[in-house]
Amino acid sequence: MINNKEYTKEELLDLYEKPLEELIEFSHEVTIENFDNKVEACSIISAKTGACSENCKYCAQSKHNHAEIECHPLLDVETVKKAALSAKENGATRFCIVTSGRVPTGSDFEKILEMIKEVASIDGIHCCASLGLLSEEQVKQIKEAGVERYNHNINTSEHYHNHICTTHNFEDRVNTVKMVKKYGMEACCGVIIGMGESREDRIEMALSLRQLNPKTVPINFLNPIKGTPLEDYEDKISEEEILKTICIFRLALPKSLLRYAGGRTTRLSKYNQKLGIIAGINSLLVGNYLTTTGSKSEEDKEMLKSLDLVMN
Repeated sequence: MINNKEYTKEELLDLYEKPLEELIEFSHEVTIENFDNKVEACSIISAKTGACSENCKYCAQSKHNHAEIECHPLLDVETVKKAALSAKENGATRFCIVTSGRVPTGSDFEKILEMIKEVASIDGIHCCASLGLLSEEQVKQIKEAGVERYNHNINTSEHYHNHICTTHNFEDRVNTVKMVKKYGMEACCGVIIGMGESREDRIEMALSLRQLNPKTVPINFLNPIKGTPLEDYEDKISEEEILKTICIFRLALPKSLLRYAGGRTTRLSKYNQKLGIIAGINSLLVGNYLTTTGSKSEEDKEMLKSLDLVMN
């Protein structure tokens, strides 16, 4: 079908120039051609918060930055399991264990494997994880423990990566995604927009993701946090530009789930959140995020109901 064609960079740049209404109509056609009326719901827990060695400029958890957050070491297994059960009650079908830091080691990693086994044992919950730049042996172990989908975002374009982080490179992130797919897990790999990147950078992100073919693409909108180098980036992207970017990602990635992730409740009005779903969003991060407040499950269910969609 023409709607599932592989657009070139130049074609996507031209589409960006279309009026928003026209672009949403086109990307909506692609969405309904490839998906039904179900919207995937995922919840996350910050199982370990803060003191991260990496210098990502957007992140409150980096020890290189000065954001005031409540840091804590790795949670106990029972706390994580209770959070997963609560997420299920609120409509989530996926639960992601997230830890700060470049990679978990030693007893922390062994404890995480226990968490994974407990969450994976819950009927109706699919276990996901986001644990950083894992080794090949660690990837094997989390797969065996029960992780079905692994999250590791590219965050930005290869060209713009060094403007955002220098303690690891773009290739490190790409190789991690390739490795989890090699061992039979689905990839969840997304981006953060609004960090000063250009439209061309956003298209490069989408095309890089197309090469990786992730099951899910979380789209985060920068929520500037005081104490980070990007704390003054509130006006780097408009709501219209966010919606156009969702359209472009849907056209570039017709078969991937596009997930509303961090920043959607602060960067988009409720009306525009609905437009984003019409444009191509068909997965939601429900509940709170890592260090910021998210949405209420009931509000999300009502929003989806108004669009004749259901949380799944």
